[in-house]
Amino acid sequence: MTTTVDKSIEVSVPVRTAYNQWTQFEEFPKFMGGVEEVRQIDDRTLHWAAEIAGVRREWDATILEQVPDRRIAWIAIDGKTNAGAVEFEPLDPDRTLVRLHLAYEPEGFVEHAGNKLNIVNRQVESDLKRFKDFIENLGGETGAWRGTIRDDFGVGAQGAEDVATTGGVGTQLAGSSSGQPMPGASPGQYPPGTASSRPPNCGADLGEDPDDITRHSL
Repeated sequence: MTTTVDKSIEVSVPVRTAYNQWTQFEEFPKFMGGVEEVRQIDDRTLHWAAEIAGVRREWDATILEQVPDRRIAWIAIDGKTNAGAVEFEPLDPDRTLVRLHLAYEPEGFVEHAGNKLNIVNRQVESDLKRFKDFIENLGGETGAWRGTIRDDFGVGAQGAEDVATTGGVGTQLAGSSSGQPMPGASPGQYPPGTASSRPPNCGADLGEDPDDITRHSL
């Protein structure tokens, strides 16, 4: 059974600053408890190492959607059932509401026990508070990537399709026991663009900032 977590927090920085920081995936361990490493393989592919409800996991994920100052969504591609999305809403020029949606399926006794104790739910809430402290104390982002990514889903991607499209309402696992393929997807198809080198015309756009086309540290 899939567990979903939906949390939000207000941060006292402009929406552009909040969004830019979330594009710096390798910085996640600085404010995400339990996340040991996020390694950027290419513009779309991430390798995660984290401890979830007391169990260490490693998995690869692909970015399905990335819209500057609005939304980033990702989904696991190698057998781990999890997906996530973060959304940004400007409240005024210097305040932003950050909403984080996660979906995962506990595996094994320890993770199921942790799920019943709402460990992940509490962890996400704590992570958002740490993000608030991190970005407000820093006073600005550590880097930025302003490109745009939009993709279709494939049944080979393990996770919650709805988390990456609607923010967690009516979550259903792609490629789960329901056995229903996504419209237009071939059996076993992964989201396009998950190889280590991105093919041409794969759905990524360099975005609005011609001088800012790669993730980088300032």
